[in-house]
Amino acid sequence: MRRYEILLPLRFNDGSPVPDDLVGGVLITLRERFGAVSFETQTIRGVWQHEGQVYRDDLARIFVDVADTLDHRRWFIEFKERLKSDFQQLDIWIITHPVEVL
Repeated sequence: MRRYEILLPLRFNDGSPVPDDLVGGVLITLRERFGAVSFETQTIRGVWQHEGQVYRDDLARIFVDVADTLDHRRWFIEFKERLKSDFQQLDIWIITHPVEVL
């Protein structure tokens, strides 16, 4: 199994809040595709810099455990590009690592 974790922004880069239905749509997409999705309700704060500009983020952590296949990896790579567009971001942080389910 492999876990994919997404740090999803709760604010656009201009500081305005991301609509709840946009975040909800991500959760629905993942649940429909993989049968389950988990997320944390706490806000994760991030600070990063790009080309001299400092950005501050409020983020939600969403994660999905799936079979470790090349098809799933490709899907998440394409999904990341969609998220970058939908959330108007320079980048969306997605990490992946193996998990062992007991």
